[in-house]
Amino acid sequence: MTDLQARVAQSADTADLHAPVPTLLLELQTLLGALTATVTNGTDRGRRPFRPAADWSNRLGELAYGVFLLADQTGVDVRKVVELTAQHLELRGQQAKAASEHGWPFEG
Repeated sequence: MTDLQARVAQSADTADLHAPVPTLLLELQTLLGALTATVTNGTDRGRRPFRPAADWSNRLGELAYGVFLLADQTGVDVRKVVELTAQHLELRGQQAKAASEHGWPFEG
């Protein structure tokens, strides 16, 4: 467990924020919806370029906090699984790049 994950767990204990997994998932969905609404409103429904507003970092921080809280409630080491995911995606990217450098798989 990282220091950040431990900090989230400590603050959740203090604020009594622990909840069942389905409830935490609904809260995460709500937070993601708030981010989406922020972008939708800030871009006039995609007609203007996205520029993060003043509340963007706070909303993104709330979403990240919720992910860490969900990980704490389910015994997941976020740092470890994010690192594994990054390694997997990097490998897939390297494989895709190598395949495209060699042309179509049917060419000899």
